[in-house]
Amino acid sequence: MHRKTFEQPPRRVALFVTCMVDMIYPEVGMATVELLERHGVEVIFPEEQTCCGQPAFNAGYRDEARVLARRFLEIFGPLVEQGQVDAIVAPSGSCTTMTSHFYATLFDSAANPAERRRCESLAAVTFELTEFLVDVLGVTDTGARFPGKVTYHACCHLLRELQVDAQPRTLLANVQDAELVELTGAEECCGFGGLFSIKNAGISTAMGQRKARYLAQSGADVVALCDVSCMTHINGLLSRQGQHCRAVHIAQILNSQVDVEAPPPPPAPDQEAVQQPRRWQDIR
Repeated sequence: MHRKTFEQPPRRVALFVTCMVDMIYPEVGMATVELLERHGVEVIFPEEQTCCGQPAFNAGYRDEARVLARRFLEIFGPLVEQGQVDAIVAPSGSCTTMTSHFYATLFDSAANPAERRRCESLAAVTFELTEFLVDVLGVTDTGARFPGKVTYHACCHLLRELQVDAQPRTLLANVQDAELVELTGAEECCGFGGLFSIKNAGISTAMGQRKARYLAQSGADVVALCDVSCMTHINGLLSRQGQHCRAVHIAQILNSQVDVEAPPPPPAPDQEAVQQPRRWQDIR
């Protein structure tokens, strides 16, 4: 577990935005920036950043993951070492775990002493968003308002690797007008797990459907979480079941950007009814 006590409150951080936020959910990245800036932190965004290597690492492709890890170290390392930023913040427990914990697995201390020291140094100043707000800035109330029922799903890497759980719950508990309801099985995996959902689609779907049933029982309007990957999986299942509840990133709730009156997304089409793409053999 990495924790660092700053002599002075951090005033400038680098945003590690993660692939999915950058490519699919830019509004989550913007909410993260606005949250940090509203609490007195300047945010810089290294545009050359790419994937942290987690998909390759989880698939067992260590050499390929090491290439991307080195890129992360080369981009973010100088910013910290030269004092241009005090910390690195990511709106993701999963990618924060990769860069803060699993990079040590990629860089053996005997074979890669310099890179090992660099990744350990960066791990000490890399934080998931809610962890940074509560543990480093001391923020427990972001001034947000949400007039509806909110519940919370604890994403696996955030809870089990970073051991961050009280921080997001504290922030949600202080959202004005929000009724926080407990979710049965909140600490149970939603079934996504990156490549797990591809390699074990049946098990992944069954786990997600159980999570969706628990959400229906909670009566919540939204379920807040700290990883857009889990958010995508859960929203897909909720949409197919035609449920009112929808999953949102916690940064959107803490930035008062979620409309409780917004209609839920339309149910996804039945996969069997989707027209299959034509094969090249059929058009010869």
